[in-house]
Amino acid sequence: MAMLELDGLTVSYGDLTAVDGVSLRVAEGELCCLLGPSGSGKSTVLRAISGFETPTGGRVLLDGVDVTDLPPNERDTSMVFQDWALFPQQSVQENVEFGLRVAGVDAAEREARARETLELVEMDGYEDSRPGQLSGGQKQRVALARSLVVDPDLLLLDEPLSSLDRRLRETMQLELKRIHDRVGTTMLYVTHDQDEAFTLGDRLGVMDGGELVQVDTPETVYDDPTDRFVESFLGTTNFVECTVTDGRAPTLSTPFGVAFDAPVDGSGLEPDDAVTVSLRPERLAFAPAAEAEREMTPQTAGDGGESAVSVVATVEETVYRGADLRVRLSAGDADLFVEPSVASAPNVEPGDRLAVRFTPSDALYFDASGARCR
Repeated sequence: MAMLELDGLTVSYGDLTAVDGVSLRVAEGELCCLLGPSGSGKSTVLRAISGFETPTGGRVLLDGVDVTDLPPNERDTSMVFQDWALFPQQSVQENVEFGLRVAGVDAAEREARARETLELVEMDGYEDSRPGQLSGGQKQRVALARSLVVDPDLLLLDEPLSSLDRRLRETMQLELKRIHDRVGTTMLYVTHDQDEAFTLGDRLGVMDGGELVQVDTPETVYDDPTDRFVESFLGTTNFVECTVTDGRAPTLSTPFGVAFDAPVDGSGLEPDDAVTVSLRPERLAFAPAAEAEREMTPQTAGDGGESAVSVVATVEETVYRGADLRVRLSAGDADLFVEPSVASAPNVEPGDRLAVRFTPSDALYFDASGARCR
């Protein structure tokens, strides 16, 4: 059964529609991430679920009960905010007990539950500390404990790790995953960070312009995006603008100076139509041109007999990025980049030539509207 169900949720402010007809089901015990750029509506969805925003359309159901018109205190949800929102004059123990105190839980039970939850988030021993004495990561653990201690049906997390430095953020992601696996609370987590969403989410919901574009497992969303926006937002890729020369195959003319047959249904494509080809850098094979040109022709047999597209490109620049090296190339009238690990990267400099190869089935294809060609 779904712990959370959104049925056509819409939130408007005058002529501005911040959330447009979002429908989503989150199963009991699931950790679902809403992922999208700033302004995509993901935090507004969270506020509408919690009762801090009033929907202009649609419904919010918690455990099968319609709570759309209920105030926040009558919904069994709890929120972890981006800025922690701890009471500076209160101790850690008092901050964690706050929700229980409001709910009328007696002092002995409040203390016991707060200490148990602080131990869960590895903050036992800090009960008497003030928020001002804690690091950012410790404050975030306390904010999480304060939300967990009330045992909500649904825990809402609004970019809670965004203000932490990278190393601490990655540590807290793993800690949060561990806590979720241990307590099993249903969680809806908002982030703009795809690495964070991939680390945490059982499923991802990608938002754009107030709409929920795609919902699926992290692997499916990355490998099988529904449209160009999802492909562009998740990871990095080379978008190559091509033109249909024959709609039957369909055959695509590329700015590399070669043509190839795309493994998609060409029934909706006509000659001269634009098709964008997405080439993920991890799917591009390359080698110094002096070694590879002898065996690489414009189209040569690849694995399983599939024709591979190969081009010779010129190195324009290299950018050292620690674990990997980004090599930007010019190939005909287009730019490409590859990202080999530093350990496997060839020793290249601007002006050097590389032979680059890909198989058409490793690419993704999008029509002029951005819709996926399949």
